[in-house]
Amino acid sequence: MQQTLKKTNRPKSERVVQGFIIGFLLLFTLTCLLPFLNILGSSFASSSEIATRTFIIIPREFSLNAYRYILSTPTIFTSIGVSLFVTIVGTVLSMILTSFMAYALSRKYLHGRGIFNFIVVFTMLFSGGMIPSFILVQSLGLIDSLWALILPSAISAYNMIIMRNFFQGIPDSLEESAKMDGCSDWGVFFRIILPLSLPSIATISLFYAVSYWNTYQSAILYINDSAKWPIQVLLRQIVIVSSGMNADAASVDVVPPAQSVKMAVIVVATLPMLIAYPFVQKYFVKGAMVGSVKG
Repeated sequence: MQQTLKKTNRPKSERVVQGFIIGFLLLFTLTCLLPFLNILGSSFASSSEIATRTFIIIPREFSLNAYRYILSTPTIFTSIGVSLFVTIVGTVLSMILTSFMAYALSRKYLHGRGIFNFIVVFTMLFSGGMIPSFILVQSLGLIDSLWALILPSAISAYNMIIMRNFFQGIPDSLEESAKMDGCSDWGVFFRIILPLSLPSIATISLFYAVSYWNTYQSAILYINDSAKWPIQVLLRQIVIVSSGMNADAASVDVVPPAQSVKMAVIVVATLPMLIAYPFVQKYFVKGAMVGSVKG
C-alpha cells in the first residue's frame, strides 16, 4: 500500500521525465525493428507487390518463391552443414583456447604476465595484413580446408581481454581456499573459475558463434572448392545469379525478383543467430559489462 502511494505521489516533473524516456525508448525500438520487419515482409511479397511498394511490413499476397528459389540450390544444405561445422567446432575450440589464455594472464603470479598482455594488445592494433595471412595459411597446407576458416581466428584478442578481466574480478581467496583443500590448478580452473564465469562464457561464445557463422572473407580467400563454401558465400552467389537472370526477360517467370531474393537471403543468414540469442540473452549484458569494467 505504501509503495502504491509513493508511485502515485511522485512529482510531476519525474513523471514527465519518465514518460519522455519511455517514449524515446519506444521510438528507438521501432527504429531498430521496422527495417527488419520490412526485410521479412518483402521476402514474402509477390513480384507485383515488390515492384509497386517500397516499404512492406505485411504483404498483401504471400509468396514463398524467394525461399523456394534459395532452397532449390543443390548445395544449399551442404553449405549450411559447412557453416554449422565451422560455427560449432570453431566456437568450442575458441572458447577452450581463450579461457585457458585468459585464466593464465589473469593470475598475478604469472612470470612475464605484463609482456604477454602487451603482445596481445599489440595484435589488436597491428597485423601482417591479408597477403601475409594468405601466405601463412598456404604454407600450412590449409587451402581448401575448413580448418582455414577456424584456426586463423581461433583466439580474438578483444574477447580474450574481456574474459581475462572477468577472471580478475573473481576473489583470489577462492583459489587459495581451494588449493588449501588440495585442489590443483586444473581443479581450481574447472571447479571454481568456470562455474563462476558462466555469464562471461555465454557472452564470449555468442561473439565467437556470430563471427564464425558470418565467415565470408576467409572463405573467399582460402576456399576454392564450391562444395566447401559456407552459407554466406553461397547466399552471395545466389543473389548474383538471381540478379543476372532477372536481367533476362525470359527468366522473369522462373526466378523471383532480385530484391525479394536479397531480402530472403538476409532472413536465412540471420535466422540461426536470432534463434540462438534468447538462450544467452540473460547472460549477455552482465558478461559484457563485468568483463569490460573490471581489471
